[in-house]
Amino acid sequence: MTFWSGKSVLVTGGAGFLGTIVVERLQRGGCKEIFVPRSKDWDLRREDVVERLFKEHKFDLVIHLAATVGGIGANRDNPAHMFYDNLMMGTLIIEKARLAGVPKVVAVGTVCSYPKFTPVPFKEEDLFKGYPEETNAPYGLAKLMYIVQSQTYRQQYGFNSVVLLMVNLYGPGDDYDPKTSHAIPALIKKCVDARDAGEKQVVVWGDGTASREFLYVDDAADGILLAAERYNRSDPVNLGAGMEINIKDLVKIIAKETGFKGKVVWDTTKPNGQPRRGLDVSKAEKEFGFKAKVGFAEGLKRSIEWYEKNKKDLKFDR
Repeated sequence: MTFWSGKSVLVTGGAGFLGTIVVERLQRGGCKEIFVPRSKDWDLRREDVVERLFKEHKFDLVIHLAATVGGIGANRDNPAHMFYDNLMMGTLIIEKARLAGVPKVVAVGTVCSYPKFTPVPFKEEDLFKGYPEETNAPYGLAKLMYIVQSQTYRQQYGFNSVVLLMVNLYGPGDDYDPKTSHAIPALIKKCVDARDAGEKQVVVWGDGTASREFLYVDDAADGILLAAERYNRSDPVNLGAGMEINIKDLVKIIAKETGFKGKVVWDTTKPNGQPRRGLDVSKAEKEFGFKAKVGFAEGLKRSIEWYEKNKKDLKFDR
């Protein structure tokens, strides 16, 4: 952790689910300054705002986590929003960091950038071999441009930036808003709420055949910081746990762990999303020594316990 001692670090999205853990790790590492721009003060989609950010602050490193995100429903309903916000934030952060002379940027991309029918496990060299799954494509393609920008900026300017391809995260403090949540928090909420209300069924999108990979949020934070310390190339790197589970099995596990004993109804009028997701994570271990530590059963248990404890305090826009 001496790598971080005395450094000034910009963490966009530093107040979010993943960002709060990254910031906590940096504090423990002895960072001199950690700046977390809040959206109400710093609209990172605007060039003048990002330019001002780098004029008013000097950073030794930038960790770009800020994103407009959501599950299948949010992606399907807001494709232009997902594309524009994520493309502009990443493009401006990398460009203005370069112009300001920041030594390094670490940007977080997404598994959604992979082609729809990528063979499992997904390998980094398969990224540009097809079009992403339709409901995720605007978001995934916006994030894919981070890699193009990183590679071309290194080639033309010698600028040091890296892009990490992240799978779905989960863990305590996740987003449980039904309009924006991903699979695990959405399913935990459905099962716990139905159990408490005495409901006899829960409705889940799709037919349950799609598979996903999940990474515990603390592991994700560790992977990002290891890449910041040790990795200095623009070839993208997968960041995941190296596991794959289909949604039908995931629902069974969550129902059992939450004590929901009712029926699961599959709404096949709704999309499955990408058919399969599972990453080859060998490159992250080889290049900067990252390997996920928290097992899925343990991570899921912690996630459910957090929701049970905090559900009464969670507020969502209706």
